Amino acid sequence: MSVPTIREVRAFVVRGGGGDYHDQQGSHWIDDHIATPMSKYPNYRQSRRTFGINVLGTLVVEVEASDGTVGFAVTTGGEPAAWIVEKHLARFIEGAKITDIELMWDQMYRSTLYYGRKGLVVNTISGVDLALWDLLAKWRKEPVYNLLGGAVRDELQFYATGARPDLAKEMGFIGGKMALHHGPAEGEEGLRKNLDILNDMRNKVGKDFWLMQDCWMALDVEYATRFSNIAWNEMGLKWTEEALPPDDYWGYAQLKKNAPKGHLITTGEHEATRWGFKMLLDMECCDIIQPDVGWCGGITELIKITALADAAGVLVVPHGSSVYSYHFVITRHNSPFAEFLMMHPVPDQVVPMFTPLLLDEPVPVNGRLKLDDKPGFGVRLNPECKLSRPYTH
Repeated sequence: MSVPTIREVRAFVVRGGGGDYHDQQGSHWIDDHIATPMSKYPNYRQSRRTFGINVLGTLVVEVEASDGTVGFAVTTGGEPAAWIVEKHLARFIEGAKITDIELMWDQMYRSTLYYGRKGLVVNTISGVDLALWDLLAKWRKEPVYNLLGGAVRDELQFYATGARPDLAKEMGFIGGKMALHHGPAEGEEGLRKNLDILNDMRNKVGKDFWLMQDCWMALDVEYATRFSNIAWNEMGLKWTEEALPPDDYWGYAQLKKNAPKGHLITTGEHEATRWGFKMLLDMECCDIIQPDVGWCGGITELIKITALADAAGVLVVPHGSSVYSYHFVITRHNSPFAEFLMMHPVPDQVVPMFTPLLLDEPVPVNGRLKLDDKPGFGVRLNPECKLSRPYTH
């Protein structure tokens, strides 16, 4: 059987909302005075949208093969990312065999080094890469996880990220992670409020349920050290996540040394490529790495990142990402559980992460999920969601 080539790559943005978890509408738990890198400024403290968390929007990448098979993927990046796909990356995709994913990744990455390396550009490459894996798996009529070596467990188990770990416990999740509300600029009063919130939740869920704290790059080493020690010693906090800016490897190394024995330091949501994660691992910055497959370089790069972590004895628990991480986690021994983002405005319901943009998107039941054998990532674009192709090549 001859291998098809790629006829066209297309980049779309979503018009009218939907599918971008950085753009929650209305009153949502994630925008309720959450600590961020901008929390030092009172004007940008109440909501992440005030400083522009939602300005990029969603990127949808489609790749169509010469036999008519179409793969697609969703990530963040919006119009700037769509421009990069159409005006730069398309030359490395179109005309290539659909099996040559490693070659296409390398060419996309090397050709953008002078203005990329991380952030928006690697988000964009990730979106193309995920679409290529979706295409290849659909052509082979297999789920993506089969292409990655097959499942190593029958089902995935999840912890839930949301404002109500007590509800997550009732829903069968193995743990609950809350966003930190107050950053260092709010002083001792803010620290006390953070600890009071955590203590209140510990009382609700009992002593054995996992509780974790997502600090979203908002802290410094001193504050994170104080918080982690008190939270572990008094409330049994399982881990402190992404306490520092992602480029502060030296701070993370110090924080891990400062952390009490038994308490875990985790990070990596906003890290990218094998080289960024090699820094985290070589400098012993954390106990768990948390790459986002839609931002770190896609599955092609996550394979390399996970191999580095496995050799270092560090667990890999990807950030969110729905089906794009589920198909990976189920194939890796050093990814024992996954994250589920509670996307409902009030986290009392389990709803798909990318709703309404994706159809057939699975959700855990009682904190667990069995992946089916649908080809590709097993999801479809919702035709009722309005996509726009702002650029062509």
